[in-house]
Amino acid sequence: MPKRTRFTIWRSLATAAIAALLAAFLTPTAAQSAPQESQPVYSYAKAIREAVWVDTGLDGDGDGDGRTDRVAVDIVRPSEPARQGRKVPVIMDASPYYSCCGRGNESQLKTYDASGNVVQMPLFYDNYFVPRGYAFVGVDLAGTNRSDGCVDVGGRSDIQSAKAVVDWLNGRAKAYTTRTGTVRSQASWTNGKTGMIGKSWDGTIANGVAATGVKGLKTIVPISSISSWYDYYFAQGAPLYDSGPDWLSDAVESPDAQAKCAAVQKKLVDGAPRTGDWTPLWTERDYVKDASKVKASVFLVHGMQDLNVRTKNFGQWWDALAKNGVERKIWLSQTGHVDPFDYRRADFVDTLHRWFDHELLGYDNGIDRQPMADVERHPDQWATSATWPPSGTATTTLHPARGTRAGVGTLGLGTGAGTETFTDNPQESETDWAAAIDKSTADKAGFVTGPLTKDLRLSGSSKVTITATPTTSTAHLSAVLVDVGPDTIRDYADSAEGITTLTNRTCWGESTAGDSACFLATQAKTKAVDYTVFSRGWADLGHYASATKGVPLTPGKAYTITLDLAATDHVVPAGHRLALIVAGTDKDLIDPPSTTPALTLNLPRTAAQLPLVGGPSAFAKATAGSKSVTSDAEPLDGVRAPRSAQRIPGN
Repeated sequence: MPKRTRFTIWRSLATAAIAALLAAFLTPTAAQSAPQESQPVYSYAKAIREAVWVDTGLDGDGDGDGRTDRVAVDIVRPSEPARQGRKVPVIMDASPYYSCCGRGNESQLKTYDASGNVVQMPLFYDNYFVPRGYAFVGVDLAGTNRSDGCVDVGGRSDIQSAKAVVDWLNGRAKAYTTRTGTVRSQASWTNGKTGMIGKSWDGTIANGVAATGVKGLKTIVPISSISSWYDYYFAQGAPLYDSGPDWLSDAVESPDAQAKCAAVQKKLVDGAPRTGDWTPLWTERDYVKDASKVKASVFLVHGMQDLNVRTKNFGQWWDALAKNGVERKIWLSQTGHVDPFDYRRADFVDTLHRWFDHELLGYDNGIDRQPMADVERHPDQWATSATWPPSGTATTTLHPARGTRAGVGTLGLGTGAGTETFTDNPQESETDWAAAIDKSTADKAGFVTGPLTKDLRLSGSSKVTITATPTTSTAHLSAVLVDVGPDTIRDYADSAEGITTLTNRTCWGESTAGDSACFLATQAKTKAVDYTVFSRGWADLGHYASATKGVPLTPGKAYTITLDLAATDHVVPAGHRLALIVAGTDKDLIDPPSTTPALTLNLPRTAAQLPLVGGPSAFAKATAGSKSVTSDAEPLDGVRAPRSAQRIPGN
């Protein structure tokens, strides 16, 4: 047979075979056979465990040794794909807590074998995902555990610690097999696709790295995380804690770093004055301003009663991501500073699994087409929203007005008249104010609707504009929103912030002798209450004109300031009342001013801007025919008063 004829016949057969193959791929049966979920097909016991030290390119300890800092990276990855020449994606948690404080509800630490390779990697991520074809990477931030450098609390060194690892995973940075050696290590086993996850400071680093726009970072899962470190320490000039970031760095630094990092500590002290003024230190640690650089998708998780990393942090971050079109998903619980693994374990593991499969493996499992938001309405009872905030949410302006008794006013759409006066009492908190919402007390001004005739949902961030005249040269203001009515809620003010840890364990993934996949179970800790404080905001009145710098006040002069209230999603049900309380120092949630002022509110120039689903018409319908309630009953019962402020964004 002539060669041309043989080639023609072969080409015809090949064309027919390819056509048949393509047809098979295009049939519904073949389409359904595409992977939908990664399976635990690899051995966790035989996983490769190794450590490398990634060069950050920074000399963060300033010791003048001419050597750039290296951060320790502990790796657990399946051995089978490497032998088969296949590359795997990475799940990464960069943390300052691996040796000082521990991770998770059981405060797990990294442990090592005699060769310096990790034996116990905290949390379930490696146990669960390594058998499913992922590598897990635990990064010690600069200045912690086995890493060089100094802790700079969310600054350049912190962020570069983790970004350099993403760069190394994508072939753009150097790593070594030891902390001081010269033998290089290549990440030839990964495809470079990385997802970062972590709670609190860990998740904060994920936010900061995403805000650099680094290539290869495909998704982040920030849990109870900071988006701007100023808003961790201050609320519009009002101090939230009695110390600054220097205290925090000292709490997590390794002994080696503490011996070298006095200069960095001094910069943290000098750059974060307790005046609450905005400085360049805060600009460097503000990730919100760089949200336009974020290319990674974001699965955000936060407790709506988190009084450690307060919810302004997630609200402003979410809004900035939305403005820049970032793919995103959100879970909001009734808890305080709690990991979803400890309040919605099975659903969280399943959702996280599907999220990483979609974002890092490219599986079309439909998670991107499911509702954007899951919100806990009652303990263990969740509702979804297609978008968040829901469509139809509109800013609605409500006005306080005087009532029949001093300090017990009304709240409605019409502008009020007159004034109300209260005296700052640093010994009273939001729970004291709310418990006495229907009573005249000297330390607060309360404004309440009548009982609602329809449910009213607030979804997003609120603002309260206040015009007040102080009697002294310093003054702090608080504004809180309260759902007045009986309910059973998670006891977020308890030491465990809404959960109870049990004695039995549930298992998520595979175990080894040194790293168990089984964790103590939990359940909701609840409390029956007569009211729920569901959103808060604070400010130093001396920052009325500028967030950058406060000024002394002139007694007897009126000042106007707008307080940012924490983001939330809350339904005030029919039969309950919605209240706005304005007061001074919120005990244990902000520090008091240097004086004890009385403040007179100008009610026509005071208003709340609330994100109501359905807008003003929804409020009008919910309050139609409702009448104000006056009562001399015993104080209402709520959760205990807030505990003394925590100063570590961790467990």
